[in-house]
Amino acid sequence: MISRKEIRELAAFQADAKRECALSFYFQPHAPRDKSHREEMILAKDLVKNAMREIKHNGKNNGVAEDLHRMLEVAQDLRGNQTRAKVIFACGKRNFWREFDLPPQLPGSAITAGHRFHLKPLLTMMDTRPKSRIVLLDRKKARLFDLQGDEILEREGLFRSLPRRGRSDGWHGYDAGHAERGLEDEVMHHFRDVAAHLKEEWEKGKWEKWIAGCMETNWHDFQSRLHPEIKQLCIGQFSATVEISAEQVRESANEVLRTNRERHNQELVKQVLSYAKSHKRGVTGLRRVLRSLELGEVRSLLVTENYVAHGVECTSCGRLDAHLVRYCALCGHSTRRLEDIVDAMVPLLVRRDIELVCVRSPELEPVGNIAALLRYRASNTTSDHRFADAS
Repeated sequence: MISRKEIRELAAFQADAKRECALSFYFQPHAPRDKSHREEMILAKDLVKNAMREIKHNGKNNGVAEDLHRMLEVAQDLRGNQTRAKVIFACGKRNFWREFDLPPQLPGSAITAGHRFHLKPLLTMMDTRPKSRIVLLDRKKARLFDLQGDEILEREGLFRSLPRRGRSDGWHGYDAGHAERGLEDEVMHHFRDVAAHLKEEWEKGKWEKWIAGCMETNWHDFQSRLHPEIKQLCIGQFSATVEISAEQVRESANEVLRTNRERHNQELVKQVLSYAKSHKRGVTGLRRVLRSLELGEVRSLLVTENYVAHGVECTSCGRLDAHLVRYCALCGHSTRRLEDIVDAMVPLLVRRDIELVCVRSPELEPVGNIAALLRYRASNTTSDHRFADAS
């Protein structure tokens, strides 16, 4: 998985728009219809051909053909591997090439070219996958896994031997009842040991969130043994036995993470819209969002899937403007037109650790498909009306 340090390096990269070209290649694998995987290769070749045609049309064919050919070779080596997506950033003129393997959760395959790398799809994935501990549990055994990014690693498990029962239940079944109570005591001790181990590992910083995998009956009893703080850090639970494979654990945990993230995003949308409506810590519309970014107010930026908006960027100070003006309103220098203004926001988002959240929410459509949750609100309500979107 790509690190924050690597994201910062990519966000800081800026090519000379007249002599160089920054290429971004996102390749999302999918289940092929036949074993030859011809569809994947046809898609990759079409992406390369279309990218080359567009680059030539824009007069930027500066060492790009070599990079595109190399990207196609990498895609050919991925045939039949649906467990990983591939992302490549390249600039032949600078001898720059970076490859990353990611979970197969990209919105699709694409090649983009420009004076900076296309990082929006990558940035939306960064905060969706906390360092997670998965606990597979039954009445006598616990298997522990760490899920970092899309890599899963099994840790040392916990096992408790349960008392053996004799052949006879004894006089009037006394021995049977005694053995049953002893068995339940051992199970509760086991659950308590697992809960204590989980808390100890969290205090050492071994995990940030955790997921339980067990049968419903065991989950009810195990919850009662958890420390309240540890209980709050549980993302969710899936039904499973301790014998399932690591790959099955990874798939089930990823589904819990995806569901939890979607729920979190929808709650975030409702919160931002409520704040914006009451002129508190929320703004909607591109112009207001840009203004809040300028003022350093933004904590989280929300955009709908496939959101694209034109704008301009000052070639001197870098100021972004939703109006397609020829000269910067701040310093007076000339501007360059942007096909996707969110891509131009990314370096600022990375430098300030602002979360970029891509949501599926029709509720954002009436307000321009873009909004921001603020850390604070420096402006007053009266001045906000001057920046209202015409839309």
